[in-house]
Amino acid sequence: MNPEPSANDSSSARDRYFSIIENRVDRRTFQQQHWSGSYEEYLDIVAANPAVARNAYQRVYDMILSHGWEKYRVFKKDLIRYHFFSDPFDHGADAVFGLDSALMQLVDFFRSASEGYGTDKRILLLHGPVGSSKSTIARMLKKGMEAYTRTDDGALYTFSWMLDEHCAAGDMTHEFMCPMHEEPLRLAPQSARADLIAAVNENYHPTYHRGRIRIEGELCPFCRKVMADLMSHYDGDWRQAMKHVKVRRIALSEKDRIGIGTFQPKDEKNQDSTELTGDINYRKIAQYGSDSDPRAFNFDGELNIANRGVCEFIEVLKLDVAFLYDLLGASQEHMIKPKKFAQTHIDEVILGHTNEPEFKRLQSNELMEAFRDRTIKIDVPYNIRLDDEIRIYQKDFGAERVRDIHIAPHTLEVAAMWAILTRLAEPKKADLTLMQKMKLYNGKAISGYTEDSVKELMEEANREGMNGISPRYIQDKISNTLVSPQSIEERGVNPFMVLNELERGLDHHSLLTDEEMKKHYKEMLSLVLEEYEDVIKGEVQRAICADEEAIARLCQNYIENVRAYTQKERVRNRYTGKDDEPDERLMRSIEEKIDIPDSRKDDFRQEIMNYIGALALDGKKFEYNTNARLYKALELKLFEDQRDTIKLKNLVSSVVDDETQKKIDVVKQRLIKNFGYNENSATDVLNYVASIFARGDSKGD
Repeated sequence: MNPEPSANDSSSARDRYFSIIENRVDRRTFQQQHWSGSYEEYLDIVAANPAVARNAYQRVYDMILSHGWEKYRVFKKDLIRYHFFSDPFDHGADAVFGLDSALMQLVDFFRSASEGYGTDKRILLLHGPVGSSKSTIARMLKKGMEAYTRTDDGALYTFSWMLDEHCAAGDMTHEFMCPMHEEPLRLAPQSARADLIAAVNENYHPTYHRGRIRIEGELCPFCRKVMADLMSHYDGDWRQAMKHVKVRRIALSEKDRIGIGTFQPKDEKNQDSTELTGDINYRKIAQYGSDSDPRAFNFDGELNIANRGVCEFIEVLKLDVAFLYDLLGASQEHMIKPKKFAQTHIDEVILGHTNEPEFKRLQSNELMEAFRDRTIKIDVPYNIRLDDEIRIYQKDFGAERVRDIHIAPHTLEVAAMWAILTRLAEPKKADLTLMQKMKLYNGKAISGYTEDSVKELMEEANREGMNGISPRYIQDKISNTLVSPQSIEERGVNPFMVLNELERGLDHHSLLTDEEMKKHYKEMLSLVLEEYEDVIKGEVQRAICADEEAIARLCQNYIENVRAYTQKERVRNRYTGKDDEPDERLMRSIEEKIDIPDSRKDDFRQEIMNYIGALALDGKKFEYNTNARLYKALELKLFEDQRDTIKLKNLVSSVVDDETQKKIDVVKQRLIKNFGYNENSATDVLNYVASIFARGDSKGD
């Protein structure tokens, strides 16, 4: 048994734990984020930094751009990658990959809204297939607002009323918060607002947009009632009334229901519109005498508490029609109608997301014309670029997350490859396969296709990415593979295990009922398997001929013969000491590996010599790997020469001689060092490639 820890040991551990916690708690930052002061002090803050009075759309737009961005160009299209959507808050946990075009539309929406061009009066609707990151984008916006309002640049203020215990003028012993966290400048009377805002805007110089500070609407019913009572008590002396105001800095928080709201459809029988706009507090009716007294009302609906921030509507088109009516005024007029009260102004981003079936139903419903008219739809498709799809799975199944099981190279890649193929439309060009189309989209060059032709391919299939296999399905099947008895026993997962799991799952896919489509998807798995075989054959080839000295010698021999051939000279034979004709057999054996026909050999050889000469003029030296095309030919030639000496085919037999085994071990170590295999996966790949060559297949065929 372990001995009981002594009191001194417990005390030491406790002190250490306290020290760790205290070192992470910044008391000064806490005090800054919980500042409170008078209304006069707040006006000083506004004078120094008018940005504190921005509206919700301006704040969201500034928040996104504050994290930076980078411009890039792909297929003659200018795109922007906003770093905000890489999730700098949680180390990329909610990072969005490959949707830069859709995210640009989203950010453009916020810019237009921040400048008051009309999109601030619309509902933002993210539309796309299941698992396309719609919820993730919404979560990022909410998470970002929470973090941004804790910074100096995103500082946000509201106010409380200091009154007596009956919520009346008198002593100031009790604090009553504005239930909707309103902007303190809204306390200024309407008659003074125009001049006040003009003065504020004189010092407002926004960094990222051209919008101005705007204070619109009246106070919420509760604050309007308190203000009216104070003005009556002080006989119209507004300055005296302001002495009851305590301005406070706040940070938006979904958990604390401050400025961030989320609404999700539930059972229609147990849900009504008061969940959006608040409800009567029946316990306070006896105290205040009426259910229409704002002090007897809870302004805690989702649209109330989301004021100054973001309100997300999950599966918004599944809402009952009565709820959608509330959204009409909330978007267009920025007004909501609490029960028994006048319309109340709100300042918030209303964000919904929905799937394809619900959106089609909306389009066919004539009664929802007003809602459609107040909606700006942004399509959020699946990825159609392989590298971006791979990054999704690397985030979940990378080495940092999966430490006890080895994931063989290309395992995540083949899963991503299949997912992309299911989302692409069949190319209309007869000479282009679906696999080639995927490679073109991923930036790989294919003879005969330019950036313009790739752009045309994308434009003729503008709904690519709106159908196909969801990343969630891929993630589920990779997870199943990782916990399968085979992977636990072997402590490893390879592409064949994942491909088998993907195929088995299709028979039980809840969203895939079309048998023809299932058959089509299974055919694509065969395409992926063929591509994977080509990839690993290439890796084994490179591992076999990874002897740099041998490649360098072969290259030097080839260049000497090419130089002699182009200059019509003879080559000194280093063994016999005699001058021989250039070795035509050697040169052609290399050139044929990269499909140089006999009719073009002279042109190719002259190009190589011109290339070497141009490098020499620039003071550069030609190396065996300087020219990518020639390097590939040299690798293939060396592989062909060495394959017979290593006798890969013998791997499938039970008897391997010691000399061959030593060479195989060298190749295996190269696979481990250069390509990321471990001992087991390298052995499996060598055995599999050996079985291919045993069938008479080869990369060079």
